[in-house]
Amino acid sequence: MTIIDLLEQNQLQYGSETALVEINPEFEPESRMTWRDYALVQPEPGQPFRREITWTDFNRKANQFANLLLTRGCQRGDKVAILMMNSIEWLPIYFGVLKAGAIVVPLNYRYTSEEIKYCLEKADCSMLIFGPEFIGRMEEICDRLPKIRHMFYVGEDCPVFADSYDRMISYCSTHAPKLTINEDDDAAIYFSSGTTGFPKAILHAHRSLIHSARTEQNHHKQTHDDVFLCIPPLYHTGAKMHWFGSLMVGGKAVLLKGTKPAWILKAASDEKCSIVWLLVPWAQDILDAIERGDVKLEDYDLSAWRLMHIGAQPVPPSLIRRWLSVFPNHQYDTNYGLSESIGPGCVHLGMENVAKVGAIGKAGFGWEVRIVSENAQPVKRGEVGELCVKGPGVMKCYYRDEEATKEVLRGDWLFTGDMAMEDEDGFIFLVDRKKDVIITGGENLYPVQIEDYIRRCDAVKDVAVIGLPDARLGEIAAAIVEIKPDRTFTEEKLADFCSGLPRYKRPRKIIFDTVPRNPTGKIEKPKLREKYCGESLVAQQIEQ
Repeated sequence: MTIIDLLEQNQLQYGSETALVEINPEFEPESRMTWRDYALVQPEPGQPFRREITWTDFNRKANQFANLLLTRGCQRGDKVAILMMNSIEWLPIYFGVLKAGAIVVPLNYRYTSEEIKYCLEKADCSMLIFGPEFIGRMEEICDRLPKIRHMFYVGEDCPVFADSYDRMISYCSTHAPKLTINEDDDAAIYFSSGTTGFPKAILHAHRSLIHSARTEQNHHKQTHDDVFLCIPPLYHTGAKMHWFGSLMVGGKAVLLKGTKPAWILKAASDEKCSIVWLLVPWAQDILDAIERGDVKLEDYDLSAWRLMHIGAQPVPPSLIRRWLSVFPNHQYDTNYGLSESIGPGCVHLGMENVAKVGAIGKAGFGWEVRIVSENAQPVKRGEVGELCVKGPGVMKCYYRDEEATKEVLRGDWLFTGDMAMEDEDGFIFLVDRKKDVIITGGENLYPVQIEDYIRRCDAVKDVAVIGLPDARLGEIAAAIVEIKPDRTFTEEKLADFCSGLPRYKRPRKIIFDTVPRNPTGKIEKPKLREKYCGESLVAQQIEQ
């Protein structure tokens, strides 16, 4: 079975029911009615702020795009890139590529034109479909992409160098192509987040995708009646693979194009969302907005909301304790995964284990885990080592990069590069990225531990700890601290707060600045190192 089969099953069982809803709050009409009710009246001219499609519509659109690709000479195994913002067209296009027997290549919407060119060439893409936000970037490189045979454009005012998706699929059959696709066939190339340099092309088979769906549904017990609120970018494995749990049961999903706290709460209220996946910054923003009185919970009906879960980065335990104090009826889970292990779920906490907040959990459904030393031998419980995972969702390879593949794939085991430890109950705690460990005077410092402590300060919005060169100690820990906009704080006060840490863990430099995060919520530490390493820092030296 593949996820293509799941889509077709949903069309047969739930064809007339809503599969996807797209909400663009920037275009909300001036009305007090709910977004759902407004969709029932005649919309005003202009950009729609709410659209929806049924499972039948979804499957037909996927079939039409598959047939369009085939008429343009798409062969089994060809690579088709998607460069689009989240929209109601995104997932049918993704499935259309798979139904054509091709390999789908989602691209990060933050890529510059040169990064787009690099990824298209790295993945050997022969076709590309893109949206209006990328016309300028594509104009810069469209004549320097000799391998791209066809470009399709989704939206109005199609540029001259592309073909109109909307016009062309209207002539294509709504019946599925007669192709046999199985779990061993190549399915997708995802690019790593690029927080450690040029992104790597990660090749997955259909087996990875279907296992991700099974894992997600097993962990979060989705039923047909659940409604999933999806906010993160669909190009990333995390958002899409969490949605696969809804695909398993034919449940509705809501694509929200925006992250403001009021928008998230209104979408959850109006659409009766029961499962919401958040990134750390968005959860913090919601709690801060409630605390400031910018949003009032009594204005929303959140009675359907049963589960809030977080992934994509280490989660501060203080944040979850704070969340559960505001939303005491919520279930909570955290999910650990990598694009190399098809997104979320190779390790997860489990909704029943909220007492272990701070841990990433245990091996997920169908997965095995190990924590090993530098010589790849298992470490004892309580000792720090590298986390390794094994299961049906491990990538096939880094595409066209045999050397990098050998570094992380050893037999069936994927070496994640994350440092972790297992407690006496078998729960795994993420310590830090292997490359982020700071060695100061021969002592290993794990930035995540320091960051978790500093986040307990109620004036702190976000924090990142990096190592800076030091002639005497080799490296020292520097804390880049982002203070909440309505608060004032000094280096002396924060240094005093950090006195609760063991002396060797206290950051020797404090820098007040914005903490950059990528679209999936990960702190972009290379940007901070580039900004501060070698520069003269205007920051206080904290005496140890």
